[in-house]
Amino acid sequence: MSNQPVFRGVATALITPLTASGVDYEALGRVIDWQIAEGVNALVIAGTTGEGSTLTDEEHRAVVKYSVERVAGRVPVIAGTGSNDTAYAVSLTRYCCEVGADAMLVVTPYYNKATQKGLIAMYKAIADASTKPLILYNVPSRTGVNIEPSTYAALAGYPNVAAIKEANGNISKIVETAALVGDKLTIYSGNDDQIVPILSMGGQGVISVLSNVAPKLAVEICERFFRGDVAGAAKLQCEALPLIQALFCEVNPIPVKAGMAALGWCENYLRLPLTPMEPEHEAKLLDLMRAHGLL
Repeated sequence: MSNQPVFRGVATALITPLTASGVDYEALGRVIDWQIAEGVNALVIAGTTGEGSTLTDEEHRAVVKYSVERVAGRVPVIAGTGSNDTAYAVSLTRYCCEVGADAMLVVTPYYNKATQKGLIAMYKAIADASTKPLILYNVPSRTGVNIEPSTYAALAGYPNVAAIKEANGNISKIVETAALVGDKLTIYSGNDDQIVPILSMGGQGVISVLSNVAPKLAVEICERFFRGDVAGAAKLQCEALPLIQALFCEVNPIPVKAGMAALGWCENYLRLPLTPMEPEHEAKLLDLMRAHGLL
């Protein structure tokens, strides 16, 4: 059974513009319109980069609903609906399906973690509650649990389990996963420094932090690869590496919020426990953004 990709190319893991008084919807709308105009292929709303973990339940739902309405079908909208409480993830997934999100990004449970058996049971429960495709999100550096290739294989072909956002950083494990799941699960890079390596293993794109500040650059890396210009894609990947590293020199989304604020898209405001970027790191980030012609 083959699987239709949710998107092909770049999905921006979008920031959520915040102020001391709440979500800045006017700024969010402007950022959405700009991202689409710059050529990104999908938008991820209220994920890690969108500070979904510190949005209230009401804000989380409202941000997804607003974004679906603002996008108005121009690109797929992928809603972050993962939780370490499966019942909450089911509830949020149902809501996001109802308001028109095109797919769900579902992270592994954090803190309480899970066995591989528990991951399979959790993802099946959320998939059963969903009317839209799920993208399984593996980021063990944040959650403390890794989805093993055999677990992907056990979920491949299950209704509504469509794709993987793979951010474990382990290319060998990603190759093993690709060998096991074939075309039953679409693989997306969850790391901006591994776009080309994962595309070379049959991946269909990236869920990107880089594309917040440099959407055209991220899109061009993918488009060069898809055109068959693998060397050109690899060259751009390497040229982008210092900027990517600067965007992750402090925990995401601290640096990208600073970068987007410098571009005038939002306030440099984050919710605790996140705090604004250290001045010396911010100066280096902005220097690299200038070098790429972004500022």
